[in-house]
Amino acid sequence: MTEKTRVIFLCSGNSARSQMAEGLMKSLGSDPWEVRSGGTFPTYVHPLAIRVMAEVGIDISQQVSKSFDEFLEEKFDYVITLCDQTAISCPAFPGQGKRIDWSLEDPSNAIGTIDERMVVFRRIRDEIKIRIEELLQSLPTQPSPSRGEDEPGGVG
Repeated sequence: MTEKTRVIFLCSGNSARSQMAEGLMKSLGSDPWEVRSGGTFPTYVHPLAIRVMAEVGIDISQQVSKSFDEFLEEKFDYVITLCDQTAISCPAFPGQGKRIDWSLEDPSNAIGTIDERMVVFRRIRDEIKIRIEELLQSLPTQPSPSRGEDEPGGVG
């Protein structure tokens, strides 16, 4: 049995960016990945995030907003922050693997009509998708069998 590569996406509210990233990674990363998301100040899964993800055939309507505190005792191969605020305030995860900071606009702050706000949500969704695809292409196809202190993605 192959050990899954573990990734967590973090942003401030865990309502849009990290929720979309979680859904996209589960869809694009498929079997060898275990995916989580959390926020520094969790709120709710934004309805427009649910709508734009449904447009690409990914259902995130059952996901819930969670605090990153829930995951502090877990080990991750990748900790990916999606906003500058979280990159600064995110604690070091014990057993943390590679830390990646993606500074993305918060679509929840978009103003205007629903259609105008949907444009922003779609743009951020598509940007996250591109970054995840690039990440997946840059990685070995199989996760490492162990995460010792001297192993990539391990504690060190």
